[in-house]
Amino acid sequence: MRAAVIQRAGEPFRIEDLHLDEPRAGEVLVRILASGVCHSDLHVRDGEWPRPGPMVAGHEGAGVVAALGPGVDEVLAGRTVALSWLAPCLRCVACRHGRSWACTGSRALEHRLPDGGTRVHRPDGTPVLPYCGVGTLGEATVVPVEAAVALPDGIAAEVAALIGCCVATGVGAVTNTARVAPGASVVVIGLGGVGLSAVMGAVLASAARVVAVDRVAAKLDLAVELGATAAVLATDRPPTDAAIRAASGDGPDVVLEAIGLPATIEQAIELLPPGGTAVLVGMTPFGVRASFEPFPFVDGGRSILGSNYGSTIASVDFPRLAELHLAGRLPVDRLVDRRIGLDELEAAFDRLRRGEGARSVVVFDGDAGSARPG
Repeated sequence: MRAAVIQRAGEPFRIEDLHLDEPRAGEVLVRILASGVCHSDLHVRDGEWPRPGPMVAGHEGAGVVAALGPGVDEVLAGRTVALSWLAPCLRCVACRHGRSWACTGSRALEHRLPDGGTRVHRPDGTPVLPYCGVGTLGEATVVPVEAAVALPDGIAAEVAALIGCCVATGVGAVTNTARVAPGASVVVIGLGGVGLSAVMGAVLASAARVVAVDRVAAKLDLAVELGATAAVLATDRPPTDAAIRAASGDGPDVVLEAIGLPATIEQAIELLPPGGTAVLVGMTPFGVRASFEPFPFVDGGRSILGSNYGSTIASVDFPRLAELHLAGRLPVDRLVDRRIGLDELEAAFDRLRRGEGARSVVVFDGDAGSARPG
């Protein structure tokens, strides 16, 4: 199979021909149909999140189950699945308490399968790790069955891929983490795939005011089309903050930061009125710090919530999000602004660095033979 491999941080991806082993017990082989290009991949590409190499990149993917390992229910064969980049162990305290997004027993964040291994290797036998245990920027992957969530018939592969990360993260930050109430005032800072998904989540939650904030006018236009009630073009802080407060009425009740920059994290906290909540969704490079003044924060009963993966239980939330899309209530397809091949990855990452567009999606159009182990 062809796949995008990162050998070491700071270097361009290599498109390599790799070998894929057969799935073992409790595993499935998935022929990848689509993989989103996410900012988390850029953090790895640019060395902001040190990771071991060689590694197949990508964690936002979907495809068709092409082979089953021993013990896997045959009902999964041929099904369209969205891949979860945090396959839960189902045994730790977090999993037992229904918080699989906080699983401490998963090997996914070690970029390994549950047995500690990988099913991908170079022709010379060198093992290649799958990023977050899935490695979706390749023509196929072998994952634990817990990472392959079957979706309803009729779901497009590109939509399924985005449900697997940015949509679950953004919508879930609103509906699961913040539990935004009907009639609330919500501000979303940063309109990449996650931020735009948060806008859609606020609309789903029946927020009365949904204020979208970004430096790119085209993204603001899309946010309004997706249901934002106001758009604020970010410039310098004082006028931007004044515009946000004016657009959010007596709120904002909730401010979601979806970029991962110290300046916008601090802005989200400072925008809060008494009783307001800041939800931090954007991921920073390792070691980055932000600050706030404690007295008004405590005195005003404000809150800060961290939202990992939108507090998502993949097996429950992925199919629900897919059903909402099929019912016309979650227009995930509007997030896809460019369809590319593997050879166009570096250009897609350049666009991410410049803050352009919503989501580029790598589309794989090979036949099922490309997904056979060997």
